Amino acid sequence: MISYPEARRIVAETAAACFQASPRPRERVLIDAAKGRVLAEPLAADRDAPPFDRSTRDGFAVRAADVASVPATLRLVGEIRAGAEFTGQVGSGECVQIMTGAAVPPGADAVVMIEHTGASAGMVEIHRSVKQGANVVARGREAKAGAQVLSAGQRLGVAEISIAAQFGYAVLPVFAAPRVGILSTGDEIVRVEANPGPFQIRNSNVFSLSSHIKAAGGAPEPLENVPDERGALRERIEQGLMFDALVLSGGVSMGKYDLVEEVLRELGAEIRFDSVAIRPGKPAVFGVCRGKPVLGLPGNPVSTMVTFELFGVPMVDALSGAHPRPLALLKARSRHAISLKAPLTHFLPAKLSWDGGDAHVVELSWQGSGDVAALAQADCFLVVPESRLESPAGEWVDVVLWRDRV
Repeated sequence: MISYPEARRIVAETAAACFQASPRPRERVLIDAAKGRVLAEPLAADRDAPPFDRSTRDGFAVRAADVASVPATLRLVGEIRAGAEFTGQVGSGECVQIMTGAAVPPGADAVVMIEHTGASAGMVEIHRSVKQGANVVARGREAKAGAQVLSAGQRLGVAEISIAAQFGYAVLPVFAAPRVGILSTGDEIVRVEANPGPFQIRNSNVFSLSSHIKAAGGAPEPLENVPDERGALRERIEQGLMFDALVLSGGVSMGKYDLVEEVLRELGAEIRFDSVAIRPGKPAVFGVCRGKPVLGLPGNPVSTMVTFELFGVPMVDALSGAHPRPLALLKARSRHAISLKAPLTHFLPAKLSWDGGDAHVVELSWQGSGDVAALAQADCFLVVPESRLESPAGEWVDVVLWRDRV
């Protein structure tokens, strides 16, 4: 049994090696459809940014030497707004009214904010001195023409898309999203539209995993549920290995009909781990079969979601050509005392609040790893490490933000 950080490392490194051995094909997508995709090539600036000395404030463009001593009165010789050009030059004792985003006119070397001035009859009184370069971003200060602004392997978020647009990339080169097969197991599982018998349950995991895979940047490929029968399971796993990765839910514990690990080994899988020191999710299995990463998750819905967040997300990241994202961890004060017995790291559905500037967390009442209703109320997991199973109320504790709520 290994720790969850070690398991995450193994998953990320193994999936990255699979990506290197068989890189994702590249495709080009319109910029307005690129959010969440991973760049396949670096992007360079097509011109300096900013392309001119840019004012960061509404005010007056001045020569800093003219306002070294204040108050100073300057002659107003024009106005310039964003996108316009000033054809003259600012001479000694002169100023130009300027708007945020406009190009600083020739001769001026600083901007005085409008709230530090007073104007009347073509004259402007400056009440605060400024140094050369004040309230001005010099040409090329943000990026020089030809400089790399985004790297291959970067996931495109809001800021990255803004950068791409700024430098004229209407179409972006990205890696194709990895196709991830989803296979649920269990004799008790029926389709979501079915009328289940008294001892059957509907297949919720295939839908939660599909949503999770999409959010992580993958392309889910759901397969039909397979019963706990060796031959059928083997056939369906082989079908799932046609994709870039395979995620299974159920059949990974130690019961008589938990056959996933056995069948994977029969198919030649190299199992990298088959037990992680966490609750829920201890029986999680990970390995490589025929060059494809395979992740076996416990079938109880909360266990499935916790373990996919911990291990599935870095797997999809690496298979996408991206660096795996770290867990979204923060510190919060526990509102209640914590007392747990099992020597494992616990992930407890919880809810955050803010009081007096500090984050506070409270564990939600839940009935174990099948209680999805409790998880639907949670926005985080309270993380209780094996080394600190008891702590009083008010102590600082670790919290993992629940990605679906971030």
